[in-house]
Amino acid sequence: MDILLDNLPGLLIAIPLLGAFLTPFLSRAGDSVRNAWILLIAALSSLCGLLVASRVLESGTIVYAFGVDAISHVIPPDSGGIPIRIIFTIDPMNAFMLIIAAIVSFCITLYSLSSMEKLSGKDGFFTLLLLLIAGVYGMITTGDLFNFFVFLEISSLAGAALVAYRIDKGVAAEAGLKYAALSTLGGMLFLVGVGLLFAQYNSLNMAVIADRMQMTGLDIIAFVLFFTALAMKCGAVPMHFWTPDSYAMAPSAITAFLVVSSQASLYALFRVCFTLYGGQINPLTVGWVIIILGVLSMFVGVTMAIPQKDVKRLMAYHAVSQTGYMLLGVGVGLAALSSTCLSQSVGMMALKGGLFHIMNHALYKGLLFLTAGVIMYRCGTRNLNQLGGLGHNMKWTMIFFMIGALAIAGIPPFNGFASKLLIYESTFLFNPLLAVIAMVVSILTLASFVKVFHSMFMGPKLPEYQDVEEAPKPMLIAMGILAILVILFGIFPQQVVDTLVAPAASALVDYNGYIASVLGGV
Repeated sequence: MDILLDNLPGLLIAIPLLGAFLTPFLSRAGDSVRNAWILLIAALSSLCGLLVASRVLESGTIVYAFGVDAISHVIPPDSGGIPIRIIFTIDPMNAFMLIIAAIVSFCITLYSLSSMEKLSGKDGFFTLLLLLIAGVYGMITTGDLFNFFVFLEISSLAGAALVAYRIDKGVAAEAGLKYAALSTLGGMLFLVGVGLLFAQYNSLNMAVIADRMQMTGLDIIAFVLFFTALAMKCGAVPMHFWTPDSYAMAPSAITAFLVVSSQASLYALFRVCFTLYGGQINPLTVGWVIIILGVLSMFVGVTMAIPQKDVKRLMAYHAVSQTGYMLLGVGVGLAALSSTCLSQSVGMMALKGGLFHIMNHALYKGLLFLTAGVIMYRCGTRNLNQLGGLGHNMKWTMIFFMIGALAIAGIPPFNGFASKLLIYESTFLFNPLLAVIAMVVSILTLASFVKVFHSMFMGPKLPEYQDVEEAPKPMLIAMGILAILVILFGIFPQQVVDTLVAPAASALVDYNGYIASVLGGV
């Protein structure tokens, strides 16, 4: 038992990878066997993620090295003080992201077992889904830049194939190619940045590079490459152009997890700013760059969403808008922490708001995309002009949609309100105009979702949907789990902030603590 617990970080990747490779073979025994296998793998990997997060929050940062039997061997005596092994460094910030990925990955897998029932090619679908999950877990746990690139590529390739899964007269394939092209460009930029740092510091480990960073001209170029690649991957304006097509055309469960995949890139962007370059960059300048990206994403995303007729495309633009809130919160946090005019508490409040919104967004946006998937599953269309009156027969789906819509609009007592309130309060103290923009965007978001709610669920029954049925039970259970968490995180926000968000924010700004955990703590 102790061996299993000691190797949980490794199992986090090994379990979904093993599940992916064995899925095509187990499918030969029948659909029921394959589905049971997929659900078992999803449950085990999620349990593993939650256990790792729990141990980190309870005992502190975990430094896990592959291929050694003792943590003291992370830095071999003949390596000149440089860790040369594959190392996962999991601090409370990583644990925070692990919890998000664990919850959403299990829900979307459960949901997919029913939503994919009528479609062909399920062996390939579930194999790719498990690879996508493994890639995201790797992105948010590794402490090594090149390994991050490898996991980024795994998630990108699996994500592109899943976006194109439905084909849909070539439209989905086009969206998949766009996602693949963007991911390739982002990956190349990131890899060049890694090469520039390796050439100077002879290491790929983030803690080592952060400790030795001299902020040379090449370091600045590498920072720009990292920043551009990761901002593009997380869908920040003006590099968001891939998001509407990919999110709209992917199966809804995949879209819900692509949100988490984008957040893994957002996490990496914050890790680069706070940890890799934490002691070297000008926090005020970089903070304002992040703030500007956030404001642009909020405003452009919501204004592009309002005229959309395709419900998933509309939600995709809102995902861009919500990413803006996260960038705004963390950007204000970075800038305020360096300000001599504001107290440190303002910066930490903004940082907590931005991070809390990452978790809340994964829950309510995942829920909204799953409700859109139910509409597509039962009605065969995502066009709002062709829908109406579904609330008569799909009461649970309507309730889940309402919960997600009210949460994304920042209406109490749902979780979106809790994180947005932190962002409003801290941003107002930093710059009142930014807070006003954020509140206006929330009002526009509410107006947009009122329109969607009325178009899909209100009005008399349409003749073509007279006998439409509620979603299958597995899909309802998956949506129910997310809906319950949306409500609980909104009713008890302080407990979530104290337990999960505050430790993550403290770990993110603790530049020296991260370095010491790898170089000085073993």
